[in-house]
Amino acid sequence: MTDTTPDAFNMSLRKFLKTVGVTSQREIEEAVRAAREAGALPAGPVSAKVTLTVESLGLTHEVDGSIDMPADGR
Repeated sequence: MTDTTPDAFNMSLRKFLKTVGVTSQREIEEAVRAAREAGALPAGPVSAKVTLTVESLGLTHEVDGSIDMPADGR
């Protein structure tokens, strides 16, 4: 039986969002390392976009932003 209390929902949502944050950061850091090693790390900020989809709720949410690249390439 699944706990459907508001607290359980909140905990489940926070766990999902933490996983999204941690895995997304890891992927971006790896892409920065690869670009640096290839000599292709862009100077200054880069555009970034995340699309969140929850098909069963009909939700599509986009977040646009920018990420400042490391000045020293690290």
